[in-house]
Parts: sequence; structure tokens; C-alpha cells
Amino acid sequence: MPSGFPTPWPVRRQFFDLVCAGTPVLEAERRVGVSRNVGSAWWRKAGAMVLRKGVRATGLAEPGDRSRPGGCGHRLSYDERVVIMRGRDQGLTQAAIADQLGRDPSVISREIKRNRNPDGDYHAGLAHGRAAQNAKRPKVFKLNDTSLCGAIERWMDDGWSPKLIAEVLARDHPDDRLARVSHETIYKCLYVQGRGQLRADLNKCLSTKRAARKHRGSTERRGKFNDVIAISQRPAVVDDRAVPGHWEGDLILGAGCTSAIGTLVERSTRFTILLHLPDDHTAESVATAMIEAMNELPAHLRRTITWDRGSEMANWHDISLQLQAPVYFCDPHSPWQRGSNENTNRLLRFWFEKGTDLSGYTKADLKQVQDKLNSRPRPTLDLDTPAQRLAALLNQAA
Repeated sequence: MPSGFPTPWPVRRQFFDLVCAGTPVLEAERRVGVSRNVGSAWWRKAGAMVLRKGVRATGLAEPGDRSRPGGCGHRLSYDERVVIMRGRDQGLTQAAIADQLGRDPSVISREIKRNRNPDGDYHAGLAHGRAAQNAKRPKVFKLNDTSLCGAIERWMDDGWSPKLIAEVLARDHPDDRLARVSHETIYKCLYVQGRGQLRADLNKCLSTKRAARKHRGSTERRGKFNDVIAISQRPAVVDDRAVPGHWEGDLILGAGCTSAIGTLVERSTRFTILLHLPDDHTAESVATAMIEAMNELPAHLRRTITWDRGSEMANWHDISLQLQAPVYFCDPHSPWQRGSNENTNRLLRFWFEKGTDLSGYTKADLKQVQDKLNSRPRPTLDLDTPAQRLAALLNQAA
């Protein structure tokens, strides 16, 4: 029995049993021998579960299915909830109750937290009805707050994913559930009409912009070469991301692979640099743009570069010499070996869609996108931004 629960305990338990079984409240009060309105007060303190309405209607409005046998699926049955109630009455631990039911102790813990009464008691009938009530569909939709919808729309217009938005809201409003929303709720609002107040066209702001999954069997048309330093020779210290200054790079290709933008991502901070390639993406153009951009960094922030085996890096010897940073190349058909860059390129497709001409973007355009991406909170950085992490490294060096 929960500590501090008011007496008479057996009488109160009997009253709840009667009402959950379908006995009217007045009749239940008479049967357990208490005066009128005492049982009603008990019922209110226990959470005031909704009762059926009507002259002959009795019992809980949502009593739940009591016929389903125990151990059938992940949902607890009524019989299992009776075992939990009796186990608590006997003072058993949650682990001991779980052993009796053949369930994980976490299942018992969550059940008690979710479906116990506000006064701390756990009653099987009330818990079973409460679980049935909480499982009803459709639920009241949560994304109807105008200011919250406005914030979500602004973030999605800047390319933020629903997952990132949900994590930032949870970080900024840890004690206010009304100011938070899950990423699943945002997706439902995007794809189900009438499920909230977000703009109808907001689903076009998702990074993939695809109506269906895309087949990945296409053949890449970029030239390859093999006279390289393989990634297997790269120092092991690069892998754990503890030391900054190790970069991953590749090209984002435009329509017909005739236009491109170079991308460089620092592995530790996820800071991104975009290379302006307005005319072509030959080895000479890529080398010139990369050397110019990375020479603005201090030497300790340009330790290594890892790139795909595309012909645009044929002048890698010159790049390595000018930047004093060795260049390593991934194995063929192994994009996961530069995963930070792959993920960043996917995010960049929000602004630079596949199949479009990329030659029209100016250097200022690329700088604007670069700043937006570097000022976006990242879950991998505990919701810090890449710009914040890089600034901290520069301040330490200073």
C-alpha cells in the first residue's frame, strides 16, 4: 500500500472495484457502507475517470478490453494489471512483479507512472480504463499554436529538419510541454491535411524534396584515378574527431554534371566551407579555389583533407604542398568513409537542388548559404553550432 494513503484502505478499494465493474456510484457507496458523496470525493481524488452517461448506463466510459489474455503482445492485459495491483499491496518490488508476469521491469515502471491515480494508488480497473482512454484515436492534435507554427515555418524555410526543430525546442523549453513538439507531429502536419496550422507547401522545404525513394543504381560519370594516398594510410587520430583540423570534401554537381560547387567539412566542428566554381570543376579550378579558401585558416586547423576519387582532385600534390596538409582518398564506392561531408551535402541540397544549374550562384550567394548552415544547431554537437565550435577553437589558439 502506498505510504500515507488515507484510511479506510479496504473500503476504498472495494468501492473502486464496484464502480469499475458497472455499479452506480450511489449504489457502490451504499454497499461499502459510507455516506452519500464520500465515494464521489474518493472518485475525484482518484482522477475522476469519465463514467457512462444515461439513466441505465453504468461503469467507465472507456473500461478497456478485459477479455484479452495476459502476455499477448506488448500491451498489458487487465489480468496483468491485477497482478501489479496485488504485488504493490503486498509490498513487492517492481522487479519481483515483472518476474511474475514475465515482463521487463521497465514495463512495470512505465505502467505505474502512466496509469496510477493522482494520489499514488494503483488500481487495476482504473489503470486499465485509463490506458484505454489514452489509446483512443484520433487524438487532439497538438500543433495548433500560432507562434509555435510560425517558428517552425521560419526554421524549415532555412532548411532545418523536423528532427532538429524538435530537439532545439526540447532544449530551449525543458519545463514547458506546450512549447515543445515531436518531429513525428511535424511530419503528420506536413503530410495529413487539416492536422495543424503549418503552411500547405512546407513539405517542399524538406531536404530531399522527393515524393518517393530514389533508386541508387545509377553510375557516376566523373572520371577516376588511382595514383593517390589511400585512406587506410590516414593517421588513426583522425577517426575519433578529438583533434580539429581534419577536413572531408567533395563536389555537389548540377544539371548534366556541367556545373558544381565544392564542399569542405571539418570533422570535429562540422564547419563547412563552400568553394565557388563558376566556370568549371576541372582539377585546376578546384585546386585554386581550395587553396584560396583554406589558406585563410590557421595552420593547426588544416591538418588533413579526405576526398573522393574524382578527377577534379588530379592536382592533389599541389594542394598538399601549398596547404602543408596531406590529402587522402576514400576507397572506390565508399562514400561512408567521408560521412560528415556526405551528410552536409545532403543538407546543402535544400538550397542547391539536384538537376539545377549551379553556375549562376555568386560567391556572395555561397557565403550566405555557408553562414546559414554554420549557424544551425547540430545534434552531434549537443545543439551547438559549427560556428560556435570553430570560434572556440580560434579563441583558444589566440
